[in-house]
Amino acid sequence: MKARIQWIGEAMFLGESGSGHAVIMDGPPEDGGRNLSIRPMEMLLLGIGGCSNFDVVSILKKSRQAVKSCEIFLKATRATEEPKVFTKIDMHFVVKGYDLKDVQVKRAIELSAEKYCSAAIMLRAAGVVITHDYEIIGLD
Repeated sequence: MKARIQWIGEAMFLGESGSGHAVIMDGPPEDGGRNLSIRPMEMLLLGIGGCSNFDVVSILKKSRQAVKSCEIFLKATRATEEPKVFTKIDMHFVVKGYDLKDVQVKRAIELSAEKYCSAAIMLRAAGVVITHDYEIIGLD
C-alpha cells in the first residue's frame, strides 16, 4: 500500500492513495489552517470506523443476516499533552435489518475487533483502549 501527501499551503495537504483517490486535509485556524477540510486525526478515526464497518457488514452478509444499515458512532479521547495520541475510542454500532440475530451481530463485531480490523488492532497494540457496544433496530 502506498500513499503520497503533498503540502499545498498554510496547514493544508493533499493526500493521494495508491488506488488513485485523493482527499484534502486542513488544520484549524489556531494552527495556521483555514478549517476547510478534515483534520488528519479525524481521518484516522474515520479509517478505523470504515474498517470496522466494512468487516461487520461483510460478516453479517456471509452469515445470511438481512442487514440493511450499519452505522458506527465513534468517540475518541486524546492525550492532553504532545504527542496528543488517541488514548480511548468508544465505538457504538447501530445495525438495522430484518430478523437480525443478536448473537450474530455481537460475533461480527467481536471478529472485526479481534481478527479483521487492522486499523483498530494496530491502535489497540499501541495502547489505545477501544470499547464496542451495539444496538439492533429491527425493520418490519
